[in-house]
Amino acid sequence: MIDPTTIVTILNTVAAQAPQAATGIDGADIMKAGALIGAGICMGFGAIGPGIGEGFAAGKACEAIGRSPQDAGLLTRTMLIGQAVSESTGIYSLVIALLMLFVIT
Repeated sequence: MIDPTTIVTILNTVAAQAPQAATGIDGADIMKAGALIGAGICMGFGAIGPGIGEGFAAGKACEAIGRSPQDAGLLTRTMLIGQAVSESTGIYSLVIALLMLFVIT
């Protein structure tokens, strides 16, 4: 069990040091941190959608090929075109993330 006075002592120590640590941060640092966090969020959400969509399309194409193997060529071609279109959103997010990393910072 942690003594409450110990927690208060730690919080007082951190609070006493906070103004000294904050004096070295200026607006450019905050903008750089925001750009880095934004690039990470952009790539995270930008990669989730195409990944789920492409996996779903591939799964459904495999199901369709299993039902009608004679149409495998057409189904594969259609699936690849669909996956290429859905991958474009991931590429757009990569471009935006690179802009945030190298242009804003």
